[in-house]
Amino acid sequence: MATHEAIPFLPGNTFRDVTKTDFRKAHTLDYLNGYAIQPNPILGIGLTPIPHSQLSGPAELLAKIKSDPRLTYGSKQHHHAAATIPRFVPAHVAFDKVVLRFDAYFKQTVHESQEQYHLRRVRIHYFVEDDSIAVVEPPVENSGIPQGVLIKRQRLPKSTTDYYSVKDFNLGINVVFYGKTFRIVSCDAFTERYLRESEHIVLNPPEPMPKDPQQIARNRPHRNPSLKVEHHDKLRRFLENDRKVLRFFCVWDDRESMFGELREFVLHYYLVDDCVEVREVQKPNNGRDPFPILLRKQRLQKTLNELTAVYDDAYYTWKDFKIGGVINVLGRTFLIRDCDEYTKRYYHENLGVPISTMQSIPIISPSDGAVVEQEIPPYNGYGSVEDSLGSCKYLVLKPPKKDFIKMLENEHKILRFVARMESRHKEDQNRRFVISYRLADDTMTIYEPPQRNAGILGGKFMERTRVLRPGSSLSSPQGPAYYVAEDLVVGATIEIFKHRFVLLDADEYVFNYFEERFDKSRGSSAEGGRGGAVSGPVMERSDRARILGKVVQASRSGRVAVEKSALLERLRGMDTKRSGVVDRKALLDACADTWRGVIDQHEAITLCRQFEPTPRKVDYQRLLDATFA
Repeated sequence: MATHEAIPFLPGNTFRDVTKTDFRKAHTLDYLNGYAIQPNPILGIGLTPIPHSQLSGPAELLAKIKSDPRLTYGSKQHHHAAATIPRFVPAHVAFDKVVLRFDAYFKQTVHESQEQYHLRRVRIHYFVEDDSIAVVEPPVENSGIPQGVLIKRQRLPKSTTDYYSVKDFNLGINVVFYGKTFRIVSCDAFTERYLRESEHIVLNPPEPMPKDPQQIARNRPHRNPSLKVEHHDKLRRFLENDRKVLRFFCVWDDRESMFGELREFVLHYYLVDDCVEVREVQKPNNGRDPFPILLRKQRLQKTLNELTAVYDDAYYTWKDFKIGGVINVLGRTFLIRDCDEYTKRYYHENLGVPISTMQSIPIISPSDGAVVEQEIPPYNGYGSVEDSLGSCKYLVLKPPKKDFIKMLENEHKILRFVARMESRHKEDQNRRFVISYRLADDTMTIYEPPQRNAGILGGKFMERTRVLRPGSSLSSPQGPAYYVAEDLVVGATIEIFKHRFVLLDADEYVFNYFEERFDKSRGSSAEGGRGGAVSGPVMERSDRARILGKVVQASRSGRVAVEKSALLERLRGMDTKRSGVVDRKALLDACADTWRGVIDQHEAITLCRQFEPTPRKVDYQRLLDATFA
């Protein structure tokens, strides 16, 4: 045995009986007289007797007493009790029938009733054995509510991953079971002792159980009319105050709420029974249904914010009304601004109020017939601007109107311009674009011709769309402002979606179109037609006579820096074929310094077009003779 104890208890150092085949285990739990007991096991695995559990017989005990002197005289070490090993006790045995009880309540909302809520008292039972909880409502006689077990015994979830435990309970706290909030106010003596001694929980002070206001009102004793000291003679009051009605003029200012306004009402107070009637003052074209009565004839309560106001005698009387006072009519704040002459005399005779102090309060409201400017909401980005604007102007939606005459007259009419991009980036300064403007719907497209060794892919730069002018937006109250044909002038700079383009040139159709429009407008104005002259930057630059007059006047006044002979020699040097004509672009470059400050680039092209025998070939001799005449 000593040898076995000296061997370390490690894998490979233990010995077992290889001949053993029975590994049954004897039960150790049993019941005795209805109580759960756990006797000491006397049989081990395989039903083999346990040596230390077997008791010695009487002969062996007597032999030990005679042979062992320590049993006779005692030993020092036997004065101390041997250390006992605590036995394992299951939870269902240790905490059997251990239940914690808490007193709580919750409020049940009552809809469509004068009662705001019902206060329902419950008892929360916490079973320490398996952490299960049960909620029971003690029955109340004649309550009219099904009572008893509200939540049967089960483990209640505290969150998606946790359950309630005994550590989560205390006094004066709220617990939530399945979305319903319970307020714990107190507990019994056993629960208080268990939480303090076993769980070491510091309990909050208990709270008193609140009372149900509806139950208090029901338990009020019935009044005995024979015990009243004061007796109201209704017949006498009817005879004295019949047909006596006080009339007050009130206003309800509801302008702080959405779609609210200042509304006028007339309040009638009947002295015979202290009832109040409120009628609305109907005005023509106010947009409201003709429903004049706001409050039918009844006693008017002062407040409805508290539940007790339903049962208290807090009603308005004629002494509570005065000019400049504020009253509460079913949650609406009314200002008494005036009353009739009979009401003033009644207050003067019964309360001694001077009539001179009862002055009317004027109503401050917008003047009748004032035009209210319609506020257009900002553009939300859905559909076109005109389509969205139609929902603000019309009750019945209508599609935006299109100018079909303009579309038919200008179908397939396109104005094309050559432009360059104005950018601070060096690689974008030499890029060239073709801007096409369609007169049918005022849309623009931009195309970039491919250039060799430019490093930029050409192609479509901008889809067909309408372009806003700088400073305009889709959500502008005045509406968006788009580029029109009259804004496109050669030499001008236009901004298209944060990109700046300088118009360098245009095709011949552009100049022919604007010059024809100018001639037609001038002819119609001279004949007294309805159209009149067409205005715009490009129209002013299409007046050929005005442009030629400006250049002639500048040459006569000496504002031209270069003389005619010097300019003629320069143009003859450019005419290598001696044909008498030069290219328009070359002539414009040669005359740029001469006409600087007199005419701009578009006007210079319009001037040169008058002396072109063939397109873009200018007869420079005739041009100089006309400008230096």
